[in-house]
Amino acid sequence: MTDAVAIVGGRVLTGLGDEFEGGAVLVSEGRIEAVGAHVDIPEGARVIDAAGCWVLPGLIDPHSHIGAHEEANGPAGFDGSEVSSPVTAGVRAIDAINIEDLAFRDALAGGITSVVVKPGSGNPIGGQSVAIKTGGGRSVDEQVIVPSLGMKSALGENPKQAYGERKQLPSTRLGIALVIRQALFDARDYAERRDRAREEGAPFAVDLGKEALAAALDGTLSWEQHAHRHDDIATALRIAEEFDLRLVLNHGTEAHKLAAVLAERDVPVIYGPILSSRSKVEVREADPANLARLAAAGVRVALTTDHPVVPIGLLALQASVAVRAGLPRDTAIAAMTSAAASIAGIDDRVGALEPGRDGDVVVWTGDPLDVASTVREVLIEGRTVYAAPTGAGHEETA
Repeated sequence: MTDAVAIVGGRVLTGLGDEFEGGAVLVSEGRIEAVGAHVDIPEGARVIDAAGCWVLPGLIDPHSHIGAHEEANGPAGFDGSEVSSPVTAGVRAIDAINIEDLAFRDALAGGITSVVVKPGSGNPIGGQSVAIKTGGGRSVDEQVIVPSLGMKSALGENPKQAYGERKQLPSTRLGIALVIRQALFDARDYAERRDRAREEGAPFAVDLGKEALAAALDGTLSWEQHAHRHDDIATALRIAEEFDLRLVLNHGTEAHKLAAVLAERDVPVIYGPILSSRSKVEVREADPANLARLAAAGVRVALTTDHPVVPIGLLALQASVAVRAGLPRDTAIAAMTSAAASIAGIDDRVGALEPGRDGDVVVWTGDPLDVASTVREVLIEGRTVYAAPTGAGHEETA
C-alpha cells in the first residue's frame, strides 16, 4: 500500500524551463519524488492519465487579498485594511482570512494553489502578509506556508486619500514618507532597548507593531512596497537603502522607467494587475508591455491579480495578455510559478515540479496560456482538491 500518486503521459512543464513530452510527475508523502520523461512508478500508486494534457506546478499569486476581501459578502467581508491608524505593523493578514470565501474555489479552478495574502494599501504601514495554500485544510492554519512573510507598506494615492480626507498626517507624499521613516527609526530604537534588556535580564514591555518592524529591519520580513508611479518607486528605493530593507515592489505600473536601477539593485517587481482599468491618476500609464520592458532589463518579475481587483482565477489569462504584449512565454510561466515563489520567499516549498518541493500539481486540458484551456485537476500535496468533470461545470473533491 502506498500513498504515491503519478501524473503520467502529459506535457510536463516544470516551471524552471524544462519540458517533457509524455512525461511523468511522481508525488509521495505530499512531496514531489521524481519528474521527467522516464519515471519509475511504484506498484500501488494512484495513476492519473494526463495524455493530451499539460502538467504544471500549482500557480502562485504573490499579492492578493483573497479571504480578507470576501466575494459576495459586501462590507461585512472587507477586513483587509485596519485604517484606524497610519501604522498598523502589528496586524496580521492571517487573522482576517475566511477560508470559506468563494474565491478560493475560483483560485483552484484557475490552477492557483498558493497565494500571498496582504493587508490593503490604505496605510503607510499596513501589517504582515501570510502565504497559504488555496485548499486542502480544515482551517486556514492547516493551509499556511509561512505565517508572517512580509511587511506591507503603501506609497501614493491610497494612503493620501485615506488620511487626507480626515485632514490628518499623512495627507501628502511627504507625510507618508515621514510616517514610514519615523516608524522604522522607532522600531530600531525599540530593538536596541529590547536586546539590551534581554542581555541584562531586565523586564521589557513587548510592542507587537515594533516587533514586526524590527523583523523587517533585520531582514526576516520582506518590505512589500505598494507603489505605482516612478517617483513613489524612487522613494521606496531611497527608504529601503536608508534602512537596509529587503524591498519587493508591488504593482510597479511605472517601474519600467527605473528598470535599470531595479535590475542593478536586484529589486523584484510583482507586476499588475494587468486586466484592470486605469482607475486613478497613478495608473494612467498602465500597459502590459511595461512588464515585458522590466523583464528585458533583467528585473525579476511575477504577476498579480490583486484579487479582488481582478478575479483571482484570471491569473493565467493575465499571463496570456502579457505574452501578447511582448513578454517571453517562459518568463510568463515563471512569473506564475518559480519566479513568483522565489520573489515571495516560498520557493523551498512551491513554485516548481522539482524533487523535494510540495506535490502541488495542475493538469490543464491544453496550454495554460491559451484562453480555451481549462483546469482538469488540481493536487495539493499529492491530494486532489479540485476536479472538473467532462463537459460543463465542475465539482470539488475534499
